[in-house]
Amino acid sequence: MQVEGMDRRIVNQILQAIDGEISIYRLIDSQDASLPEFFNIIQEMQRDGLLKVENGKVKLTEKGEKLKEEEKLFYSDVRCKCCDGSGYVIAEEFKEAFEEYKKIAKERPETIEVYDQGFISVDGVMKRVEFLYERGDLRSKIFVVGDDDLFSLAAALTGVPEKITVVEIDERLVKFINSKAEEYSLPVEARVYDVQKAFPEELRKKYDVFVTDPVETIPGLKLFLSRGVSTLKSAGCSGYFGLTTLEASRKKWYEIQEMIHEMGFVITDMIRKFSVYPEEEKNFFRFQEKLPVVEKLRAEIDWNWYKSTLYRIEAVVDPKPLVEGEMIIDEKVYKDDESWATPY
Repeated sequence: MQVEGMDRRIVNQILQAIDGEISIYRLIDSQDASLPEFFNIIQEMQRDGLLKVENGKVKLTEKGEKLKEEEKLFYSDVRCKCCDGSGYVIAEEFKEAFEEYKKIAKERPETIEVYDQGFISVDGVMKRVEFLYERGDLRSKIFVVGDDDLFSLAAALTGVPEKITVVEIDERLVKFINSKAEEYSLPVEARVYDVQKAFPEELRKKYDVFVTDPVETIPGLKLFLSRGVSTLKSAGCSGYFGLTTLEASRKKWYEIQEMIHEMGFVITDMIRKFSVYPEEEKNFFRFQEKLPVVEKLRAEIDWNWYKSTLYRIEAVVDPKPLVEGEMIIDEKVYKDDESWATPY
């Protein structure tokens, strides 16, 4: 198989991940091409007689095993088993908050596909809280753009943040967050807001940190990040968001990073596979029959394969949002050619 550059690297990742037989979704989790790129490479490897895919399982052929040996590749699970490769564990000081947050999370409303909702694992949320703490950003006024994860409640339960404001389009989530904030006497306030609408003046330049998990199209990222950036006071303020390689190719990452710099920020941290979107009853995987990747692979999901990189960005000049006023959007904000894990 004659491949160069990125494709060769992805082929190597695929070869070294297969030890006997492997779930196609676990294989997706073992490489970092976008879903369309992965699908094309798998098809090419099948045409070249290197592997077989049957009933959602992948196995190398004799030719594939020979290539693997020639390339000096082997299977080895090198990631940390204690922290799931994130580099973070739930510290003793955060365990009480974590236990309360887990109770609250069990009561969360189910995701709605029209809002492209999905939430990360409960321990992933608390590790994100710890990451903010480590970076000195938790003892701040925090603004959250969309809160499917209930990050605001997890963070507030630690007793560290000064204030957390959430804007969220889903009225059910707003009511849920506000009710739990009142029940636990937390400094959290949620309000209904559609990011398409002009940003409220009273929220501009009032916060130190923003947190969001935007949709992964260029227009969507520009809009969500701009709403977060609009809230920041000055240089030195920071933002956190998740971004996958599954629905965002390298080309898209390049455009996103240009956008970040244009808004006056430097990227200080990127932690790969930091956040896991678990296959739970209330999560977006219950719409899996509507996910293009499931239709393409013709196999039911059997592995928590949807993971995202956690970005931290910090303003080095006065933050400048790229979208200031109203931005009425269409389906292109939520879906593009790489949106294979978004319900159609």
